[in-house]
Amino acid sequence: MNGTPAPAPTTSLFAPLRHRPFRWLATGRTLTQLANAMAPIILAFAVLDLTGSAVSLGLVVGARSIATVVLVLFGGLLADRLPRPLILQGTSAGAALSQAAVAAVLLLGSPSVPLLVVLSVVNGAMSAMSMPATAALVPLVAPKDMLRSANAVTRMGVNLGMIVGASLGGLLASLLSAGWGMAVNAAVFVCAGLAYHCIRIPRAPKDDSAPAPARSRPLAELVEGWREFTSRTWVWAIVAQFFVVNAVASGGIHVLGPTIADDTFGRTAWGLVLAGQMVGAFVGGFVVARSRSRHMLRIGVAVIALDVLPLIALAEAAPVALLVVAMFVNGMAIEQFSVAWDLSLQENVPPDRLARVYSYDILGSLLALPLGEMAAGPLAERYGMRATLLGGALLSLAATAAALCSRDVRTLTVRPPQVVAQGTPSPSPAPPATEPAAGPAKPTAEPERP
Repeated sequence: MNGTPAPAPTTSLFAPLRHRPFRWLATGRTLTQLANAMAPIILAFAVLDLTGSAVSLGLVVGARSIATVVLVLFGGLLADRLPRPLILQGTSAGAALSQAAVAAVLLLGSPSVPLLVVLSVVNGAMSAMSMPATAALVPLVAPKDMLRSANAVTRMGVNLGMIVGASLGGLLASLLSAGWGMAVNAAVFVCAGLAYHCIRIPRAPKDDSAPAPARSRPLAELVEGWREFTSRTWVWAIVAQFFVVNAVASGGIHVLGPTIADDTFGRTAWGLVLAGQMVGAFVGGFVVARSRSRHMLRIGVAVIALDVLPLIALAEAAPVALLVVAMFVNGMAIEQFSVAWDLSLQENVPPDRLARVYSYDILGSLLALPLGEMAAGPLAERYGMRATLLGGALLSLAATAAALCSRDVRTLTVRPPQVVAQGTPSPSPAPPATEPAAGPAKPTAEPERP
């Protein structure tokens, strides 16, 4: 009445959960992450009970990691060839069977390290084949005008699964036994598979006049995915950045952090520090979902500079309270980047090649983790804990600055979020939203990543 326009209402963060296919995907991803967080903790206790050897534990856990690294590109290839919900159902069933087999040999009292290694390889293979499919499925089940919120919600579910899974794994192993803990782990994978089974993706109308697409050989398809990956400077520049960032973080936080904690403030306080990061990531999901910036990727890449805060705090023997705050901020920064990265890939990579691009991204991260973990100890022994942590922080900052030197990284935009109001369906071709569009159209996004 007074001529002042009313503020445009924004989409609710949890609005994508009103859509049945997305709701089942979010449920399946959360349960899968919960199961994956439980398994290493329970298995570690099982191997230590069996052998008391850290070497044997390394063999069993390492076998799973190697299988994941070797097969993740194959997983991306499958996810671009076959229906992604079907792949997730199959991998959940395979993971449930492998974990049930581990539970059986533990409960029947006939475990052996070679057998546990074999079953661990099977579980790693299932993980490798599921990750690209999971990552590339969000844009197929969430309304196009809600992709930003959808990515934030799935990331929040992943973080929640990690927190609950890690706690539940330790609780089951201590209150029951490793065998029963693995049985529960298998049941969680079954529940995840049932959730994926409920996902229904609307089929596009079939054009009988169109020629059937030629299917190339698997190797040629992997090469095609590699070309798609390298053809975009912003993609490979950020993957290169995170190869360094992940290597530094894995060595500094996962190796040197516990070592410092053991010598100073103790393991209980270190658990609180790690929880601070998870809480920060969870809160970050709410923050990034409310962001209206079109330069989400540039902001996400830049805030990864905050990844050095925990490293500096550890190097300078900061009080535990300050370390918790540093990890909280770090978790929020990681979430800001993760949602921006997923949304940017979904809007710019063709859907039939997205899973393969994701698989190369995942491969870079997986290779970085053991490199950082194996290098941290020897470097700390040679140069000292403080110098190693501060040197890692400088490396991480340099990698972030190098990524921001790319004009493509700085200028890439995501399409503005669809602004909606209560009452009218969204114009999105996906399942009808309960809120109407009142702003610029959102991205033509395509599939997502882990």
